[in-house]
Amino acid sequence: MSSWQLENELNGILAAPQIDWNKLRNARLLFTGGTGFIGRWMLEALQHANDRLALDLQITIPSRRPDVFRQRASHLLANGKLTLTQQDIATTPPSGNFTHIIHAATDASATLNDEAPLTVFRTIVRGTEHTLDLAASQPGTKVLFLSSGAVYGQQPTELSNIPESWHGSPNPQLPKNAYGEAKRAAEMLCAIYRKQFGVNVVTARIFSLLGPFMPLGTHFAAGNFIRDALAGKSILVQGNGRPIRSYLYPSDLTVWLLTLLTAAPREGAYNVGSERAVSIAELAQTVAHLIGNDDYKILGQDDSGWNTGRYVPSTTLIRNEFGLTETVSLEESVIKTASANS
Repeated sequence: MSSWQLENELNGILAAPQIDWNKLRNARLLFTGGTGFIGRWMLEALQHANDRLALDLQITIPSRRPDVFRQRASHLLANGKLTLTQQDIATTPPSGNFTHIIHAATDASATLNDEAPLTVFRTIVRGTEHTLDLAASQPGTKVLFLSSGAVYGQQPTELSNIPESWHGSPNPQLPKNAYGEAKRAAEMLCAIYRKQFGVNVVTARIFSLLGPFMPLGTHFAAGNFIRDALAGKSILVQGNGRPIRSYLYPSDLTVWLLTLLTAAPREGAYNVGSERAVSIAELAQTVAHLIGNDDYKILGQDDSGWNTGRYVPSTTLIRNEFGLTETVSLEESVIKTASANS
């Protein structure tokens, strides 16, 4: 992604009227999981606001591999407002004095979830408990917990968009649901700490995303499709193409999350995602048409992923409460992601 394209995106985030930037003036922010895909977008926006608005926002990021982040995004360290520490919060509780916490530390790897589900579960639950312990020791600290739409489990086919009021859950007898169950357990910890210790915590249930900085060629279908199209290969849908997803662009995601951090009330959970449903087959067709010479194939193998059905949120709650909108279309998201990787 070119510097001018990124700056244009960041200026749009900075101008979003829903974000109360003054709430972050002279703030001290702990950001766990800040070196991942979502974290990168959030940090780009926060440091841009630091520079443009002179917020004097101090950010601390515990990371298992801080050197990797320094290599990828050294420019984020230039203004002296960001401190990287080598630490795994699942094993070593974070420390320090903070006015705000964004807790995003997790491992969303499908491979790890399949091969070592206990590691996934422990990382999410223990890391959340350690983070909430810190928040409980500092009354008034605002916590934004990044959860997942996976907490709902299998979405009923008759439910076109799943609302926060629907209380389904993953099947606890299937280890492949370790990620979703761990996020549910982490949300329960948030509720307990809110009630028992008065922790000010808000939850964002994040659905599928697509945009620059997303790693291509991992377990995400959209990334795999774009990778193959850019390489001049035929896009292959291994399954039947029928699972339904929706994709939110990360600049919209960033606006929504920073709105929750600075303007959301004391409690609650909000869906964060796109309401535009698209099948995996339709996604492959879209990517192939936009960047891949219309070359795609549906192989029709049995789908065995964690969610072989529908995965599309209702965002009525967050839109009505804060006036948030989705501003980038799926087609634009595909083109921008491809451009950033070409």
